[in-house]
Amino acid sequence: MQKLTRIITLSVALTVVSGCSYVGVYKRDIPQGNLVTQDMVSQLQPGMTQQQVTYVMGRPLLEAPFDTRQWDYVYRLDKAYAGVEQRRVTLTFDDMGRLINVAQEGDLSGDLPVSTESGPGPAVEGADPLDAMPTPTQQSPGTPTQQAPVGGAPAQQAPTGGAPAQTAPTSDNSQESQSVIMTD
Repeated sequence: MQKLTRIITLSVALTVVSGCSYVGVYKRDIPQGNLVTQDMVSQLQPGMTQQQVTYVMGRPLLEAPFDTRQWDYVYRLDKAYAGVEQRRVTLTFDDMGRLINVAQEGDLSGDLPVSTESGPGPAVEGADPLDAMPTPTQQSPGTPTQQAPVGGAPAQQAPTGGAPAQTAPTSDNSQESQSVIMTD
């Protein structure tokens, strides 16, 4: 009796203690906005047109609707367990659309983690998607070789999977039609 009491007490204690552990929830890094690097910013020169800046930096995340002279490139990386990293580059243009000022906030020189997760991604450059499709002469294994009837000729084989429906002509003077009679 004393052994049974110890076993029950020990199993209850282990159950209670195992429920106290905290494993945690999986969190992933969440990148948002325009990825801005120091290399991109170093290519910017005063006097560049808005089109040239767009070629180097891409379209801005924030463009004031009433003042097109200021473009804001904002990148925010919410790291799962390490806080938030934010980078911001503000470009100012003159009335002629030429770059006159570049303002930076945040550390642009730091390397950002690159996701190595497999899954859908950008297409491989130079790969032709039509190469992956089978040509009409290729057949997948296990498919029967049948050709469709051409020019109204009857099929060579009867359809499989059940009996065909019987048709009966109807008398209608305005147009020809057929009704289908289903039989078991």
